[in-house]
Amino acid sequence: MGVMTTSNSASDETLIKNVRVFDGIHDTTIDNADVLVRGSVVADVSSTPISADSPRIGTLIDGRGRFLMPGMIDAHSHLMGSANTMLAFIQGTTGLIYGNMIAEAKRVLLRGFTTVRDMGGDTASIKPLLDRGVFDGPRVFPSQAIISQTSGHGDFQFSHDTPRIFGGRSARTEDIHFTRVADGVPEVLAAVREQLRAGATQIKMAIGGGAASLYDPLHSMQYTPDEIRAAVQAASDYGTYVATHVYTPAGINRALDCGVKSIEHGHLADEKTIRRIAEVGAWLSMQPFEEQDHRYPDSDRAAKNTEICNGTRNVYEWARKYGVKTAWGTDLLLDPKTAGLQSVMASRLADFYPNAEALRILTSGNARLLAMCGERNGYRAATLGTVSPGSWADMIIINGDPLEDFSVIAKPTTNFDLIMKDGRIVKNTL
Repeated sequence: MGVMTTSNSASDETLIKNVRVFDGIHDTTIDNADVLVRGSVVADVSSTPISADSPRIGTLIDGRGRFLMPGMIDAHSHLMGSANTMLAFIQGTTGLIYGNMIAEAKRVLLRGFTTVRDMGGDTASIKPLLDRGVFDGPRVFPSQAIISQTSGHGDFQFSHDTPRIFGGRSARTEDIHFTRVADGVPEVLAAVREQLRAGATQIKMAIGGGAASLYDPLHSMQYTPDEIRAAVQAASDYGTYVATHVYTPAGINRALDCGVKSIEHGHLADEKTIRRIAEVGAWLSMQPFEEQDHRYPDSDRAAKNTEICNGTRNVYEWARKYGVKTAWGTDLLLDPKTAGLQSVMASRLADFYPNAEALRILTSGNARLLAMCGERNGYRAATLGTVSPGSWADMIIINGDPLEDFSVIAKPTTNFDLIMKDGRIVKNTL
């Protein structure tokens, strides 16, 4: 049948017939189903045929019995960071940086990721354009600039530069709102409020060392408890939360002590710390890293990367053991050649979870984390991460069955026949 489009201006419905629906919630599919989309939301998912005779149906699609699921969610994306190199950040024009980001947003959508939680970078500036369809791209939950202390994970000044607090100028990454260096409670409060003013839906702080950063040992502790509590209070006053970049047990426990609700990474945690994350009801936003995902030219950062990757399997196993609320994301940065690993990293979830559970994490599970920003969620009029009446019409149709073979997720160009976001078809090869 393919696709049939009518010329009736009142035809605001799309009917997808004959698909196997994974709704993002249950382990099993609804077979031989029809899905009716009205405007930008799902109106009906039916195991009995829906008539195609309504004059409101403007587009009719034969799904050919293929697998339909919610659009996927990346809970730790960097649209600005994955689209640009560090050289582009330092030497490129602002227009080039944003142009690269807009181009990458389209590629993200064509991989089947219809929503991202962006964890560092000025995405609030392009979010309205993506929401209106001016450019193709996912729904975005912006964090805006990563907040970092001097010499912390988000400090991209050169070592010979004078810190701003002593009269020096800000790093280029601060000028483009990728990072914000803030020291002491007053500056941290101002930095958090700056990101909220710019449209952040949640706040990202770096409170421990990282592989990509130049000055901080991986096991360093960053930000004092008073500074972290100040950020948590400022975010809470706006109805949202703080997510922290941190790997180690000491850093994670400091974050939890201060009321942080989302631990980003955590790969070097021990079992006791993972159990505590479960006990306090915080989220663990993990990435199934492998060493080749990030390439570093110097041995120090390469060694840090190896240490992080070696902790991945243990943390996933403990998280499952204790029922930790676990999200999935990518955290791909500063090398546009690796941005396509987003799909491969999604497929790795099946190395740690049963296929149905992995699909739920990629869809409704990640959506639960995103919803913690409360009224700052501009998409709360409908449900994200599910295919059910009242959900956003963000869907993909796959030539393959990820419940049987999760690797089909890794090759969206060949395996994804249809991608829909907000009720609008952005790819269709049926």
